[in-house]
Amino acid sequence: MNPTSLDLSSWHHILTMPELIAAKVVASYFSYGDEPNTDLLNQELIRMGKVLALPRTLSNLNLEWIVWDGDQGKLVKNGKIKEPKGEVIDSDKIDFAIIPALHVTRDGYRLGQGGGSYDRALSGMRAFRISLIYPGEITNEPFPVETHDQKLNAVATPELIVRF
Repeated sequence: MNPTSLDLSSWHHILTMPELIAAKVVASYFSYGDEPNTDLLNQELIRMGKVLALPRTLSNLNLEWIVWDGDQGKLVKNGKIKEPKGEVIDSDKIDFAIIPALHVTRDGYRLGQGGGSYDRALSGMRAFRISLIYPGEITNEPFPVETHDQKLNAVATPELIVRF
């Protein structure tokens, strides 16, 4: 599926989740490549009055969360992705986290890019955790789960939400 073919209506069911409605601070990310497009979703979160925190990668490959108000001038390119400039927010203030995934198992473990940055960031978070994927990217096939891997609370496709 082409990520540009998805619009905000593809993720409307996420915007009505009780966990998101109750959240004050929401972590998300800037999608790239074939990932589900998060641009309109991020804009809608800001419009809803949520404090939006986006990741910035540190030199040790850990993530810090930066408050972003939608100003495109506060973005810098870091390799293939855009990252925000601005105020760092503590991860313990994040209530709801939208996390990238390539695949997700039916028991809630995600396959990412392989660097462990998101798993390390999630280990210190109490936030509700959800990944956006396309149909067919949730799998019954197990993949290796390591001790540092963090489980999701849910996964969403454009059509449904699966809770774990």
